[in-house]
Amino acid sequence: MTISLIGLDADDTLWHNETIFRATQSRFVELLAGYCDAARVEPELEAVERRNLDLYGYGAKGFTLSMLETALGLSDHKLRGEAVAEILAMGRDMMRHPVEPLPGVEEAIEALARLGRVVLITKGDLFHQEAKLAASGLGAFFAGVEIVSEKSPETYRRIFRRYDVSENEALMAGNSVRSDILPPLDIGGYAALIPYPLVWAHESADVPHGHPRFRELDSLADLPTWIETINSVGA
Repeated sequence: MTISLIGLDADDTLWHNETIFRATQSRFVELLAGYCDAARVEPELEAVERRNLDLYGYGAKGFTLSMLETALGLSDHKLRGEAVAEILAMGRDMMRHPVEPLPGVEEAIEALARLGRVVLITKGDLFHQEAKLAASGLGAFFAGVEIVSEKSPETYRRIFRRYDVSENEALMAGNSVRSDILPPLDIGGYAALIPYPLVWAHESADVPHGHPRFRELDSLADLPTWIETINSVGA
């Protein structure tokens, strides 16, 4: 058995993302300080985000709409026009934020591309994710790009079929246990956790320590070695 398809997450695996959301959230809390108790803002925003995921999906656009809804609710619909404009500006800033690959990512993907087909598998807004990939300069390394609304076991199963590989020939790597690790393992694939210092609460889950097809690695640079080990044992 040989790993022939290597799936990579994008946000917080290849480039920073959660840090941008956290910085925007801090600006949002400051903005609403004149309307309500600051301690109420983050819990309410998180609740609104979760409620809206099925409508807006993941990404900066949905986050911006959730900020607007949260601000209107916490201000008892007394939000001033200037505050609305500021929230919209926060959203635009997120969309325009420079994309810079994390240290060592480019070299790691080059090494992975010598071991199998590397496919980007990411959630989020189609336009924004495509723009971030183009800005990152990493696009040429990928044999395919899959931008999906959710990362479920069935999502991975469909992607693996599209690339004509069986589940035990595919590996997914990313920073989210909920999205990048558990679903591939559930269908018989391999998964590597590449931790990022910040994790959105919605993406948190128990790490499957001890699972034979799972590894937690220090960085993406360690992934080629693990894949070579899997291939060697399979051979």
